Amino acid sequence: MPALSVTSRVLIAPAVIGAVLLSGVPALADNTIGGGAQAPNTNADANGDNLSVTAGGVVFDRSKNGSGTSTGALTSSTNWSPPPCWYAPKYTPEQLQKTLEPIWEAESTGYEWDAEQRKKYNADDKEKGFNKDKTGKGYWWDSYVDKSYPPGWDACDKGPFWVDTGDAPPAEYENAVTPEILAELAYNEIRVPGTKVTLAPAETTKVNLPTWAWLDGAAFKPVSVTASVPVLHIQATATAEPVSLKIEPGTADAVTYPASGVCEINNGRIGEPYAKGKADQTPPCGVKYLRSSGDATFPLRATVTWKITWTGTGGAGGDLPDGNFGATQDVVVQEIQAVNR
Repeated sequence: MPALSVTSRVLIAPAVIGAVLLSGVPALADNTIGGGAQAPNTNADANGDNLSVTAGGVVFDRSKNGSGTSTGALTSSTNWSPPPCWYAPKYTPEQLQKTLEPIWEAESTGYEWDAEQRKKYNADDKEKGFNKDKTGKGYWWDSYVDKSYPPGWDACDKGPFWVDTGDAPPAEYENAVTPEILAELAYNEIRVPGTKVTLAPAETTKVNLPTWAWLDGAAFKPVSVTASVPVLHIQATATAEPVSLKIEPGTADAVTYPASGVCEINNGRIGEPYAKGKADQTPPCGVKYLRSSGDATFPLRATVTWKITWTGTGGAGGDLPDGNFGATQDVVVQEIQAVNR
């Protein structure tokens, strides 16, 4: 079994809590800060068109995110990936006590383990146990896991640990929430519009005929997600802006415009709509097929690259790796029919 935090290990006994996920990571009771859970519950709070989602101690505001059935998540253009797990405030002193004492009372984790844990949290001191004398002056932090359990989800295997209000978490706790970590988590929540390009000719193109390609500028705008930890008064917004479109014709027997197949954004749009009178012009963004698709089609793939920037509490900010999102559409290519007289 992968390494788990203290509360995870003691909750493994199903006779104690009875709420163990199929993955082997137990969900903690909802008496935690932000409705937290080891495998985070997701609670939506709709307010008109604004939707904030609490997941793992972090609140996500997706009201400025991409919308629609064709939206999708970004794939990093590098080998970087958002944190698979993180540390954030999870318990007040009273909440941690209510979580741990039933486990110890059940005696399912063994006397030595229970005794060690009781000593660690000074549980026998009614006034100061679990840091109750610091109530309102800090929180017990613990780990949270991305609900999709990406590789490395079990790396946050320490905790709970106490952090006084205003203090930074100990440096040994990698991925403890900061504005930058929040920005990386927000990156993971960004959804961008679909990338089906408009083609002219639209239904069927011809061999050696330049086909114009462009994207609908109305739907092609920056999107953003804000992640915050209200009890810490920190937040970060990750913003994705489209910068280019890459066209892959789906066959080597084709020429792209420009030759690289990468169409840069220009004056807020990518590509140029075809208009009457441009038949003899070379499209700024497009493709020319050199052979017919026969009875089949060519899978043209259009991938948009999005530049990701972030801003956060205290003037923090910077860049995150570019993200890509693409889709494939079928293109029919026919031979030009000659007429013999």
